Amino acid sequence: MKVSVVSRSGREIVKGGIELNDSATVSDLQEAIHRRTKKYYPSRQRLTLPLEPGAKGKPIVLDYKKTIQDYCDGNSNSITVVFKDLGAQVYYSTLFFWEYFGPLIIYPIFYYFDLYQYLGFKGERVIHPVQTYAMYCWCFHYFKRIMETFFVHRFSHATSPLSNVFRNCAYYWSFGSYIAYYVNHPLYTPVSDLQMKIGFGFALVCQLSNFYCHILLRNLRSPDGKGGYQIPHGFLFNLVTCANYTTEIYQWIGFNIATQTVAGYVFAAAAAFIMTNWALAKHRRLKKLFDGKEGRAKYPRRWVILPPFI
Repeated sequence: MKVSVVSRSGREIVKGGIELNDSATVSDLQEAIHRRTKKYYPSRQRLTLPLEPGAKGKPIVLDYKKTIQDYCDGNSNSITVVFKDLGAQVYYSTLFFWEYFGPLIIYPIFYYFDLYQYLGFKGERVIHPVQTYAMYCWCFHYFKRIMETFFVHRFSHATSPLSNVFRNCAYYWSFGSYIAYYVNHPLYTPVSDLQMKIGFGFALVCQLSNFYCHILLRNLRSPDGKGGYQIPHGFLFNLVTCANYTTEIYQWIGFNIATQTVAGYVFAAAAAFIMTNWALAKHRRLKKLFDGKEGRAKYPRRWVILPPFI
């Protein structure tokens, strides 16, 4: 079987095409492209069928598990596929590690080192109990996230564009510095002892609930991360589609009740906005997949992410 690999403009990516046996899979084709081009390793490739002239809509993406013959018309011994370079890729575990490692290290620097004397503050710095508990709560959260990255999460896609490392690190590291600066500032005014206990207690419950939600999501996927979509169930998932995002947002609300800074609430609002968009998209996708037709299960009525609001 001959496979012609072209760009969206029609330029030939692999000169002369690639010869494969009739039982070859899309994964075999990706490996063959890598051998011929050297630069384009499999996770960097996106292969689709060409659209018919005048046709609209999204092209069919080739599934790496299927054979090339699955995409051929009849007994055809040749096929043309359209190649797109996804750019340099990194493993999701690498991406998540670096975006969480920054806040985990940055926050204690503001707590343990008197950086404020270099920023113009001349008075004596007094560390309040709430600042100490906030540092423990913050570090516990990001340490948990790193441990979940390596030992809990199963990713549907193995890699992410390298550019996402810089974007995500800018987001997390900047907000980490922003919050740490104000919570640990010498002029910081602590909340009441009762408010602090309520805030951190609520945050801890949400942190543990979030961990359990991640365990439940892990069990929905096969070890290779390719289990496909399933209806989440159990614990808070019986009420909320994206209970993992719900507990994430509410734990930051608890943190901010205890620490009471504008910086913290800005971060919570930004995170809630981003995760709400993700949750709405996932909710629509699940409702579309599980529509109750042709023997498919029907997706139950649930909150999307922020009961009792959304």
